[in-house]
Amino acid sequence: MTERIKLTVAYDGSAYVGWQLQPNGISIQHCLEQALLQLSGQQLRVHSSGRTDAGVHARGMVCHFDSERVLPLTAWRDGLNRFLPADIAVRAAEKVTDDFHARYCATGKHYRYTLLRDPVRSPLERRTCWRVKASLDLDLMTQACKILTGVHDFVAFRSAGCSSTVTQKEIYAINLTEADALLYVDVYGSGFLRHMVRMMVGTLVEVGRGRRPVECLKLMLEDPARAPAAITAPPQGLCLMSVDYAMCQSV
Repeated sequence: MTERIKLTVAYDGSAYVGWQLQPNGISIQHCLEQALLQLSGQQLRVHSSGRTDAGVHARGMVCHFDSERVLPLTAWRDGLNRFLPADIAVRAAEKVTDDFHARYCATGKHYRYTLLRDPVRSPLERRTCWRVKASLDLDLMTQACKILTGVHDFVAFRSAGCSSTVTQKEIYAINLTEADALLYVDVYGSGFLRHMVRMMVGTLVEVGRGRRPVECLKLMLEDPARAPAAITAPPQGLCLMSVDYAMCQSV
């Protein structure tokens, strides 16, 4: 008997080359698969809802695997956490139907990018935010967010290494929230290209600094060949908050 188990995983990505297995360093996937081997005695392949790059964090990365060994769900969660390093944790384990796939069943994702608006560096927040020294015009940034919202071709907001053949995505909402010196940029969408959120945030910051007009966002979406290149925000400010599954079936 084989069971399909869905995991929700949180991690600090600072010490890793990203989610996916890589030949040049330790990945989150590698650590999770090694923990599964230690717990279950099986060499199991983990399938994720997507990839995060080196230095990017997650509160709600979703993945799944198939196991011939049947364990209580609390054992999958607590047992795996015994074998995982302190900067990776399984937050939840669920049994799902065989037609569930962490990537192909996903209907949306929520990313949060954190900006620190402070002329002085913060040792405690250096791994989880991008420090922006200059003041930002939030009214201009809000106007730019509205332009990015909706269904668009986001080819101007993907890195050169992106392998996706479909560049049209829907952004449901982009919200700016202030918390003292911190500014959260919450992005909700149907899916994202490689570096897409970081490039959107980097360009929003340029608008907020007054270095680019709001109208440049329209040009980037409608005629990217004539538009200035997007600015890519650094990885440490980005966190995958959650993945949505409208049709996910737990059993």
